[in-house]
Amino acid sequence: MDYAGLEGKVAIVTGGTGGIGEAIVDRLIRSGSKVVIVGTNEERAQQLAAKYRERAIGVGADVSTEAGVASYMEAAITVFGSADLHVLNAGIAGTPAQLIADASVEEWDQVMGVNVRGPFLGIRAALRHYATAGVTGSIVVMASIASLRGAADLLAYTASKHAVAGLVEGAAVHAGPVGVRVNAVAPGLIPTPLFGEAGMENMRQRASTSPLRRAGDPDEIAAATAFLLSEDASYITGTLLSVDGGSSVQNNCRYGGGAGLWDPAEIDAPLLKSFGRLD
Repeated sequence: MDYAGLEGKVAIVTGGTGGIGEAIVDRLIRSGSKVVIVGTNEERAQQLAAKYRERAIGVGADVSTEAGVASYMEAAITVFGSADLHVLNAGIAGTPAQLIADASVEEWDQVMGVNVRGPFLGIRAALRHYATAGVTGSIVVMASIASLRGAADLLAYTASKHAVAGLVEGAAVHAGPVGVRVNAVAPGLIPTPLFGEAGMENMRQRASTSPLRRAGDPDEIAAATAFLLSEDASYITGTLLSVDGGSSVQNNCRYGGGAGLWDPAEIDAPLLKSFGRLD
C-alpha cells in the first residue's frame, strides 16, 4: 500500500544503511520519494544509494554533531532542492546487562549524543529549513518500547528513549500551529544487527511470549513510519505509535503476561553479588 503524499517528496533517513533504517529507505523509494541515506559509513551509504540510481544519495555524517546534521541537510537541498520528510532513526544500544553502578560516563554520553542530541539537532534543522523555505513537512523520530517502561539493563538506551518521547511531544506542540507534524514510532522486539547476534536471539525468545507470539520485522516498522509521514496521518501529531506485537500492553506480573518465564534468582545474582549478599 502506498500512502498519500509521499510521491515526489524528499526524505532524509538517518541510520539508513541497515536494519530498520534500510527498510524505511526502501519503503519510501517504492512510494515515490527521493531519499538522502545518512550513515556513519559513507561508503556503505553511497553503495546503498547506488541501488536506487537518481532516486537516492548517500551521505556519511555523525548525527550527534551540528556539523554532521548540516552536511546531510546541505546535501539534500543541493541535490534534490528540498528536505520535506525527516526520519531521525539513527541510534545505538550501548552495553547490555550493565549494572547502574558500573555504567561509565563515557558510554552514557555517547548513547545520549546519538539517541537524544541527534534527534534534537535533526528536528531543529528541519524546522529551520521549513521556515526559510516557507514550507511545511513531517518528522518521525525512532523511539522504542523502552520509551514506555523501565529496565535495569540498557540503562542509557532506556533513558535516551524516554527523552525521545518528551522531545517529540514538545516539538509537536511547538510546530503544530504552522502545520508541521512530529511523531515517533516505538518498535518492539525487532531483531537487527544493532543488538548483535546474541541480542537478536534473545529478542526472538522474549517475543515468543508477546501477544502475537513473534518478533517483528523491519518492514513492519517501515510501514508505520511511512504512514506517519504521509498525508493519511494528517491529523496525527505528538503521538508515539507502538509497533510491538502487543508487548507494551502486556502485564508481566500475571501468568497470561509472562510470569514464570524467567528465573528471578539468575537475574538478581549480579546485583546481590555486588552487595555481598550472594555466596
